[in-house]
Amino acid sequence: MALIKSISGIRGTIGGQAGEALTPLDVVKFSAAFGTWVLQTTSNNTIIVGRDARLSGDMVNKLVCATLQGLGINVIDVGLSTTPTVEMAVPDKRAGGGIILTASHNPKQWNALKLLNQHGEFISDEEGKVVLELAEKEAFDFAQVNDLGKYRQSENALKKHIKAILDLPLIDVEAIKARSFHVAIDCVNSSGGIAVPLLLEALGVNKIEKLFCEPDGNFAHNPEPLPENLREISKVIEKGKFDLGIVVDPDVDRLALVNEDGSMFGEEYTLVAVADYVLKNTIGNTVSNLSSTRALRDVTEKAGGAYFAAAVGEVNVVNMMKEQNAIIGGEGNGGIIYPELHYGRDALVGIALFLSHLAKSGLSMTRLRASYPNYYISKNKIELTPEVNVDRVLSQVQERYTKQPINTIDGVKIEFDKEWVHLRKSNTEPIIRIYAESDSNATAEHLANKIIADIKEIISAKG
Repeated sequence: MALIKSISGIRGTIGGQAGEALTPLDVVKFSAAFGTWVLQTTSNNTIIVGRDARLSGDMVNKLVCATLQGLGINVIDVGLSTTPTVEMAVPDKRAGGGIILTASHNPKQWNALKLLNQHGEFISDEEGKVVLELAEKEAFDFAQVNDLGKYRQSENALKKHIKAILDLPLIDVEAIKARSFHVAIDCVNSSGGIAVPLLLEALGVNKIEKLFCEPDGNFAHNPEPLPENLREISKVIEKGKFDLGIVVDPDVDRLALVNEDGSMFGEEYTLVAVADYVLKNTIGNTVSNLSSTRALRDVTEKAGGAYFAAAVGEVNVVNMMKEQNAIIGGEGNGGIIYPELHYGRDALVGIALFLSHLAKSGLSMTRLRASYPNYYISKNKIELTPEVNVDRVLSQVQERYTKQPINTIDGVKIEFDKEWVHLRKSNTEPIIRIYAESDSNATAEHLANKIIADIKEIISAKG
């Protein structure tokens, strides 16, 4: 059993003891804290609620909605939905905030409450700390019987979301129709099974092979869209005549693509390809997090724009995008943030932009992928004993490489020409995550192992 409270929300496994898992009591307490915060900071008594299709979603949804009504808050329930759809619905409905019930890429036993401000964006660190404090102190005052909030359902949020995508200047429906794409999709039996086919049909894609599109929450495989979890769609594409495969996670904010031969386009390159298309039409700046591929920087600078790196985490990327007036950004996990639509990771707008790009390029998936700089990221972690001072270790690693460009906004990132190593500590356990990137897999592994050896030497010296 697990319960993780963080500044961006609360997530945990279903079942078990209160305070040790995501039980009904924990759901109610945290919903009440967030509702109280919205009332205190916005004087707006409307909150949007939406969920993915996981098995516990209906139960958690009822608890959240009833709790908010108990505070005197009016609830607009958009039902089975996507994270970006809820993000767009908050300002559209002029609500004071939003709650998305999804544990994103976590397995089916997990669920979570993700919290949005009145702009439909994830709440900040400072705001999250206030919500956590309200929950800890149980500092909420429920409404009298005549002041209970009202509940209503809204079924048009997804349709509005798709229409807004179609209305974007860079979405070329005619070009997509002209290519007559044959697409296979894997929506892991969650709400993407509703959203992705609706979008593709609206874009003029009529040949769609659906895998795991029944939104019943019985995830057919590990829901994180990584290569090792996408063997089924890869086999289908290998045997058939498809132009590409499209995979989304349960709440549809991450996008993975599969080439026409069944190989992976690469989750790091989803953002690179979409950014390339946007930059071909509008010169501007881009942002990704420190652990994302350098290829985005290469593509951006080639187009005449400037690239900026943010700390890991969607809220940090969004803040940097606003500061640098970026026209496209996101994360290397397949998260696309396109500000012309909204400031949130959105697989649906990513699909529409990518298909426009692929259609107008006239290339196959493999040829398009080959047109980008080729980098490899080695992802590792080193587990430490609890008595090890992780901050001291990171500081001493930094001292060893003072002649190299170093970024410390989120751990320690050391650059070696076009190669880099990024070290981040876990907030919950004595672990250092080590990411290294190079133009060859062997060199990336070598870089990571060199830093791991440095860390072990520093710890040994202390002993």
